[in-house]
Amino acid sequence: MILLVRHGETEWNLARRIQGWGDSPLTRRGVVQAEAMGRRLARMAGAGGLPVVASPLGRTRRTAELIQEARGDPAPIRYDERLKEISLGEWDSLDRDEIEARSPGIFERHGQQWYFAAPGGETYDAFAGRVGAWLAEQGDRSTIAVAHGVVSRVLRGLYAGMDREGAMALAVPQDVIWRLADGRIEEIAV
Repeated sequence: MILLVRHGETEWNLARRIQGWGDSPLTRRGVVQAEAMGRRLARMAGAGGLPVVASPLGRTRRTAELIQEARGDPAPIRYDERLKEISLGEWDSLDRDEIEARSPGIFERHGQQWYFAAPGGETYDAFAGRVGAWLAEQGDRSTIAVAHGVVSRVLRGLYAGMDREGAMALAVPQDVIWRLADGRIEEIAV
């Protein structure tokens, strides 16, 4: 079983700035979201004592720390590079207007696939390969994973056997826990 969460809201989420491998701190709302996810995980059957693995980026590190504090679990958090958000290369840390100015029509031409068209960024195959390698390694182990929006889409898509377009259309709220177990994906409200 994988209990998958996205990091809490960040300053750049609020400003609609694309983070990629860039980073910004959690907002007050993001802290509240992370604490609520931790309390919910503490009450969930089967979640007690599960290890936490997170992307090493600051926003996921902080979210994982807050989750562990709220769960009352002193166990160390493990960090895994394969759970990092997609690299957008030259577009990391830009907002949509800045990306559009550098590549006019990118959002119209590519829809949700624009992430994979960034100069110097990761392709879908490379990104799905690293996320898929992490997923395959989990086997029967249960864990709580703290990751990012595009990671969540692709990870759930791979787990469910979805095509790329279907995966990229998935919602990525910051106040939901996704339970991936027994071939099913369940959304758990916080």
